[in-house]
Amino acid sequence: MALIDLQNISKHYSAQKILVEINFHIDEGERIVIIGKNGSGKSTLMKIISGTLEQDSGERISKNDLEIKMLDQKPNFKEGHTVRQAVEAGLDELTIAKNRFNELSLLLVEDFENKNLMDEHEKLSRYLEHHNAWNLDDKIERIIQHFDLKQYEQKPIELLSGGEQRRVALAALLLQKPDILLLDEPTNHLDVYMVEFLEELILKEKFTLVFISHDRYFIDRIATKSIEVQDCALREYSGGYSNYLTQKEEWMRTLQKQHDNLLDILKRENEWFARGVRARLKRNEGRKERLMSIREDAKHNPAKIRQMSLELEREAKHFNRDKSVNKQKMLFEVEDLTLTLGNKELLKNFTTRILQKDVIAIVGPNGSGKSTLLRALLGRLEPTSGKIKQGDFKIGYFDQHREMLNDHLNLMETFCPHGGDRVNVRGKDMHVYGYLKNFLFPREFLDKKVGVLSGGEKNRIALALLFTKDVDILILDEPTNDLDIPTINILEEQLTNFSGAVIIVSHDRYFVDKIAKKLFIFKKDKHIEESYKQYSEYLELEKELEELAQMQANAIEKKPKTLQFEKEKTLKLTFKEKIALEKLPLEIEEIEVLMEQKNKCLADPKCYEKIGVTALAKELEALEKRYEQKVEELLEIQEKEELLNS
Repeated sequence: MALIDLQNISKHYSAQKILVEINFHIDEGERIVIIGKNGSGKSTLMKIISGTLEQDSGERISKNDLEIKMLDQKPNFKEGHTVRQAVEAGLDELTIAKNRFNELSLLLVEDFENKNLMDEHEKLSRYLEHHNAWNLDDKIERIIQHFDLKQYEQKPIELLSGGEQRRVALAALLLQKPDILLLDEPTNHLDVYMVEFLEELILKEKFTLVFISHDRYFIDRIATKSIEVQDCALREYSGGYSNYLTQKEEWMRTLQKQHDNLLDILKRENEWFARGVRARLKRNEGRKERLMSIREDAKHNPAKIRQMSLELEREAKHFNRDKSVNKQKMLFEVEDLTLTLGNKELLKNFTTRILQKDVIAIVGPNGSGKSTLLRALLGRLEPTSGKIKQGDFKIGYFDQHREMLNDHLNLMETFCPHGGDRVNVRGKDMHVYGYLKNFLFPREFLDKKVGVLSGGEKNRIALALLFTKDVDILILDEPTNDLDIPTINILEEQLTNFSGAVIIVSHDRYFVDKIAKKLFIFKKDKHIEESYKQYSEYLELEKELEELAQMQANAIEKKPKTLQFEKEKTLKLTFKEKIALEKLPLEIEEIEVLMEQKNKCLADPKCYEKIGVTALAKELEALEKRYEQKVEELLEIQEKEELLNS
């Protein structure tokens, strides 16, 4: 039986139909992404699934005692809670269950045949296993660290920003692990490292998940099924975003419908995705093979670790060499730039040139200084030290606060402030509606005030307005936030066709891979690394280098012991060690026999009743401790013998 089954569900608001007789079900372990334009009914479907919104007709069938939890866009917390208290707030049931499980484990030692205790113990075991709650404290610490909440741990939750509060709410839901988790744009306000952690956690702990996202790499890695909401109906596709593109194109060809614009976008997306994947696979194939073939040996060989690390670094340098064309017009010349915000140093000694054809993505963790660098380039922030020389050119700027929009104007007044109904778009004279139609706005929106639009609609208007400006460079701060995938496709098309320079700040890996020709990467040491690699490829390489660095650190930790052994190479094993080398295997074998006897006794009521379960368990524990000590002693002597003979 499905966990949730929606049968012939319909929903409308006033005269507007949202869903008409749709069918939808969720099986355990499925990870379903809901795709569609803003306003198509994605959030309505999520609310009906959660049970917080009643359908007009049809039936919603759910499994008994089903626990469904949803990440709200504006989460609510208990007043006065700190960040840590907010994260732990929903874990009371798990803590009680774990304590009771431990209590039952002790009771069963004395009363092993008590069926009621055994049944309760088994039920709690399944419950804790489902929620992966065995090491709850470790999980809490890990998720607080990875979501960059440790610094706010004891801070009142109401003092955090909206994005930080969303991270707290997401952390709490992931720890609770409900039967069905509903997430609306979970990657908003997460940097790429947080998104990677989220992906790994969802896959490792086998969440049953329904989510809405514009992050196409996240969809591709997480989703087992894609559901598109379009024209009040649902259409199902297997797999993630790339499968959705392929299957939708096939479906559209089969129906022979005239969706030329969408089909063009789908073709471009498919070609780009296939080309990008093939290129990455081809380029990475040799490196991956080399990495995998020596990784096991490298764990024990610092020289090989250094060799692989240097090889990877050389490859990075090969792709990071300066490819700019000197004949291009210089827009910005940055010399030894250092930026400080408050008492926090964000950037130091950055030198670069930005030319008229550059398409640059500024990337890095949250709070690293990406938006601050944009403000410095725009002349809105004085450098702490260093210089920014600027040529003679015009800038078009899109920020997260949409400062270019006036809430009191309607769309026609926004695009035609001096009257009329025409707009000039890069030398082409167009009717406002004809232009806004490209940004998915119907004609009836022309008279709407900007202030009544949703966040996503305001972003679309701001971007549409930006592309009507006669500028030499576009500077965009998180332009894909609050946009649906169709609008992001339009944005990508506009940026691809733009003839000037582009600088973007974004955490959207797919968007950056597709648009950027160069990366400015904020590093932990406050410096910026410039790279010509694709962002997803750079992140993959960075992870491999980190793994090698960790292996090298582990090898160095063992080095003092190795050096000590090398000093003893001229010596022989001591007499005591030679005797131990002969006796220890026999002693270990004897202990193994005794342990086997004790385990057999524990399984036989006639045996353990004579000795007593508690006494028998203590004897077994003592044997196991002694066994471990003897094995460790033998391994150390054998290791020394091998080194002396090598």
